[in-house]
Amino acid sequence: MIRTSLRQLEYFEALAETLHFGRAAALCGVTQPALSAQIAELEEVLGCRLFNRARRAVSLTEEGQILLPQATGILQSTRSFESSGRRPSTMQGRFRLGLIPTIAPYLLPPLLPVLRQSFPAFQLELREALTPHLTDALLAGEIDAFVAALPIEDRQMMATPLFDESFFLAVPASDPDFTAPPVPPDSPALERLMLLEEGHCLREQALAVCTQVKPVAMKRFGATSLTTLLQMVANGLGVTLIPEMAVASANTIAGLKIVPFAKPAPTRAIALFQRRNGLRRDECEKLAELIRETWGGETKQT
Repeated sequence: MIRTSLRQLEYFEALAETLHFGRAAALCGVTQPALSAQIAELEEVLGCRLFNRARRAVSLTEEGQILLPQATGILQSTRSFESSGRRPSTMQGRFRLGLIPTIAPYLLPPLLPVLRQSFPAFQLELREALTPHLTDALLAGEIDAFVAALPIEDRQMMATPLFDESFFLAVPASDPDFTAPPVPPDSPALERLMLLEEGHCLREQALAVCTQVKPVAMKRFGATSLTTLLQMVANGLGVTLIPEMAVASANTIAGLKIVPFAKPAPTRAIALFQRRNGLRRDECEKLAELIRETWGGETKQT
C-alpha cells in the first residue's frame, strides 16, 4: 500500500509557498519533473487535486488549502524532533528568516556574504513581509525568526535586541526650507511629510516623531516601499523619514538630500524575534551576534 511520505509533504509545502514548479524544485534541491511526479503521486494517494495547473499560473485548490496546514504541522513537528536530536550542532541546516521591507534591502547585502563564508552549512531562506505577517508566520511555524523594529507585544515571542539607529529626513536637494539643518521636530516643513501605506511600522514611527505637527501630504500621497517614497521626494512632492541604514543608498539618488534632526535625534530599536519555546535559540543568538557585528562594521564605513 502506497503511503504519504515526508518528502511529498515537503514538496507540497514548497509548491504552495512558491506557486511555481521550477522555483519549488530549486528550493527542494530536485529537478522539476521529480517534484511534479511526487506531487501527482501525493494527489493520487489523497484522492484529490491539491493544485490548479494553468499554463502560466499555479494555485491551491480548495482541498489543497484545507490540507496545507496539516502538512505544515506534520513537517514542523518532524523538524522539531530532528532538531532535538542534534542540539550540539548549530548554524547548520535550513533556517527561515523574515525581515521587514525597511530593513531587508539594507541589512542583507553585507550580512549574507558573512554568513556564507562563516557558516557554509547554514541554509538561509528569506521572506520579506510586513510585521503583522511575519508575526503570524513565526507563530504558525512557517519561519524560525524575523528581524523587525520594537515594540511588538506578544507573550509567545521573545526579542533579542540588535541595535538602535537614528532617523533622518529625506528632502528635495534644492528645497529652501532645509538649507540650515538640523531639523527641529516641530518644523512646519514636516507638514509635507509623506508616509508608507498602512501596515508599515515606519509609518507609525514617522507619526510618533512628528507629534507636534500634522502632516498633510500623507492625505495625498502614499507608497508601499521606501524606494518609491524617496523617488517622490527627489521629484519635489514632499519629504519623508528615512532610517540610518538606508542613508548610504539614498545618497545615490539624484535630486535628494538627507538632513539630520535636531538632538536628541529620533531613533528606532531593531530586534530579532523568535518563538519563546522555539528550538533554534542557539542559532538565533549566533545570528543576532553576526547582525550586530555586520551593522557595526557598516556604520563605521558610512
